[in-house]
Amino acid sequence: HVQLEAVASKTTRDQKPYCELALADAVDRMTLRVWSDSPNFKACDSMETGDFVEITGEFYQHQQYGLDVRRWKTRRLTSEEQAHLLQGPPELRAKQAADWEFIVATTAAIRDPRLYALCAEFITDYGARFRNSAGARTYHHARRGGLVEHTAQMMRVAAQIAPLYPDLNLDLLVAGILFHDSGKLWENHLPETGFSMPFDERGEMIGHIAIGLEVVNTLWLKIEADERAAEWRKLLPRMDDCRMLLLHLSASHHSEMHFGLPACRKTPRAFALHYFDNPS
Repeated sequence: HVQLEAVASKTTRDQKPYCELALADAVDRMTLRVWSDSPNFKACDSMETGDFVEITGEFYQHQQYGLDVRRWKTRRLTSEEQAHLLQGPPELRAKQAADWEFIVATTAAIRDPRLYALCAEFITDYGARFRNSAGARTYHHARRGGLVEHTAQMMRVAAQIAPLYPDLNLDLLVAGILFHDSGKLWENHLPETGFSMPFDERGEMIGHIAIGLEVVNTLWLKIEADERAAEWRKLLPRMDDCRMLLLHLSASHHSEMHFGLPACRKTPRAFALHYFDNPS
């Protein structure tokens, strides 16, 4: 059971027509090529992008094209089957629910009241959108809820590593992990009605790092207006320094400048977050 993410008519080097179907479900994607001599070639005429279908056949691993299927047939899914497919498999739903609970619990344990308030505000305002966003379009966790999986994984690593290096400041590190990909809530957001990730103008024109910096700054203005802010200004690092250190974690987490990195890593926390994000 899959959604047709794209249906495209193409031609081979010999100028023979074929149809290319991009298939997606809650877990993965595959491409199915339907050659002109296939009995199913004419069936492609009735297929449209966004359709939910069942494909039945003999699936196998093709040496050149990856996962493929022989002697297949297709039918449209019923509304009940479509709803079940959109929910995703039970094991994935359970994993993502547990990961989200871990993120909420981990940020709730932050001792710095400014960072605690900032993370709580973000989760309250954007939690639902967060749970519908992917970690990436193709590279990793490219599915609805993938950003939750990726973020929880990084927080689990931080919880194990940070106690070995007290100077890392676990509060800042956890907040940095929560916000480092927060711009992907726009860049990689998926609707609840399908598995196709639309392109967002804000995400394409600005990029997730810049959007994430904007999110932090906007929320920081809200906590500065909090009635408790007078007490928070007595804490170290100072309010603006705390904000700057957090922004630096988002600005420097990518590996190279040509991957959209606006700032080089300058603190041990920034290096730690980078390696948690890019373990290879």
